[in-house]
Amino acid sequence: MCGIVGIFTPEAQNAQDAQRAAGALREASERLRARGPDHGAHFHDGRVALGHRRLVVIDPSPEANQPFTDRTGRLTITYNGEIYNYRELRDELARSGVNFVSQSDTEVLLELYRERGLAALEVVNGVFAFAIYDRRDGSLVLARDRLGVKPLYYCESDSGFVFASEMKALLAFPVPREIDPVSVYQYLQLSYIPAPHTVFKTVRKLEPGCYLRVTPRGVETGRYYRVPYDPGRIARSSPPYPVACSELRSRLEAAVRRQLVSDVPLGAYLSGGIDSTIVALLASKHTEHLKTFSIGFRHHDFYDETEDAVAAAKWLGTEHTVFSLTLDDLYAHMDDVLDYIDEPFADSSALAVYVLSRHTRERVKVALSGDGADELFGGYNKHYAEKLARDGGMATLAARVAASLVPLWNVLPHSRDSGPANRIRQLRRFALTAGLSEKDRYWDWCAFTRQETVRAVLSDEVRAAVDADEGAEYRRRREAAVSAITPGGSLNDVFYADVGLVLDNDMLRKADLMSMANGLEVRVPYLDHELVEFCFRLPADYKIEGRVRKRILRDAFAADLPPRTLRKPKHGFEVPLMEAFRTRLRSSIADDLLEERFVRAQRVFDPQGIRALKRRLFSPRPGRGDIAPLVWALVVFQHWWKRYAV
Repeated sequence: MCGIVGIFTPEAQNAQDAQRAAGALREASERLRARGPDHGAHFHDGRVALGHRRLVVIDPSPEANQPFTDRTGRLTITYNGEIYNYRELRDELARSGVNFVSQSDTEVLLELYRERGLAALEVVNGVFAFAIYDRRDGSLVLARDRLGVKPLYYCESDSGFVFASEMKALLAFPVPREIDPVSVYQYLQLSYIPAPHTVFKTVRKLEPGCYLRVTPRGVETGRYYRVPYDPGRIARSSPPYPVACSELRSRLEAAVRRQLVSDVPLGAYLSGGIDSTIVALLASKHTEHLKTFSIGFRHHDFYDETEDAVAAAKWLGTEHTVFSLTLDDLYAHMDDVLDYIDEPFADSSALAVYVLSRHTRERVKVALSGDGADELFGGYNKHYAEKLARDGGMATLAARVAASLVPLWNVLPHSRDSGPANRIRQLRRFALTAGLSEKDRYWDWCAFTRQETVRAVLSDEVRAAVDADEGAEYRRRREAAVSAITPGGSLNDVFYADVGLVLDNDMLRKADLMSMANGLEVRVPYLDHELVEFCFRLPADYKIEGRVRKRILRDAFAADLPPRTLRKPKHGFEVPLMEAFRTRLRSSIADDLLEERFVRAQRVFDPQGIRALKRRLFSPRPGRGDIAPLVWALVVFQHWWKRYAV
């Protein structure tokens, strides 16, 4: 993977403007160096300038460097991603008379575009964000892959159109930095800001499966792909369960095999859970001496999965490396993570992903991951909770009993810091949420912090902006996020909503940001678009039945997996934050990031609400409330504010 950046100005630039733009482009490219440490270059032509930072994975020769111009001199591309079927496409193009100057997938993508335009994306299997400049008509076309594995930010202003792989590069240009109050409100609830919006009003994220065409006349947007999902057709056309198991197995193996293409060392993450173990199993069939990697925390059993990973690696016969850390090792990288986060993003497991990526990069340049399986096959606790909430009979009775015990759940410790406290947190959450409508319930399952808690820490000014026109903008964005949820629909609605909301904005963003901060390419075989399309042709009970989650995935590979992996319960990539808040981060929180004079001057948060939150945080018994996600979201936001907002 790589980093891309560029600028398109409405008018041809004079010498002074061109010099300023070139300087901004160089600075923007430099901010992407971590994504592409192996090579950097720029392209300038009239109103267009493109930059590229390269991480060499396929074709290490200089001929594959970017920005890359085609053999006719008409098209120039800056591209971030991998085309996994590029060799087959290259052979097809060669048979039609194309003469290649490199062995790169970049040149294949550009030649396909020269022949077919955006229709080229219909035959591409891969992940990407790219910009192609057409010298003939002066246009610039940008596109992002089907599922949104690779990111792309852009901003249209009076000074021109700019784009980049990361926000920090975009901010090298004169981008307006007016905060979007609705984005802040959603961020504090979800821990991320759903696309296409960002923390700034004028900056957007290009959504998965979408493109932009930029000309002197303006910007045209469009969509070339959406994951096909027809709930009414599933019951009529889904294969019998044994056939579906066999087909899932062959499709996933094909996806893994495609994604093994690499000219540099490759390995796989292995937590010992079912998702990553299946990927490692399939990769090891096609890779001699596959290297696998896991991370664990010594002296903190609730967060440590290394025994499961070691057992799985022994069963599979991989060359396994455990990065066994103390919590101090994790916290030592906290500033590195906070510095790299260029738009508020508060999934705390990013800390662990950063450290895992950092150590993995010392041994390989590419790693396969199990990301995406939970969203496709119903692996999250919220999926089982949603099933219970929808089922009648005993499930309804269980919800009523849980709701009647809310006063007890409120008194008992409920947090993520231990097994018992986490179970109480889950029961309390189920009790508070199960009786809501399907759409409201889905939003609450996704949120880390409830709306009333968020409103208590926001300033009057921000609350008023969120409530403008009776909260119309907030409600519009929320409805867009839950639009796949239909009254009386199946759990497939929930999985489909997760692909659009959680996967794109949280899981994939985390994986991309933390891996690329360390120059590591992470690949996600479960998100091969052909496999994803197959999954959304299967009934929901193929995925969750009774108490069994990811049913079809388990059954398809049961004969090849160690019994320990099959028995292993779902365990999120959790990070113990409360200990850090109350020890090494206490001074930073109390005297800097949430210091009252700073909060007042900022005018984003309510000083009284922040004081109350700090009292709870530093009280002798903070475990009675699960405030860690909100505190971490505030820490990330305040650190980001000081580094990027002003």
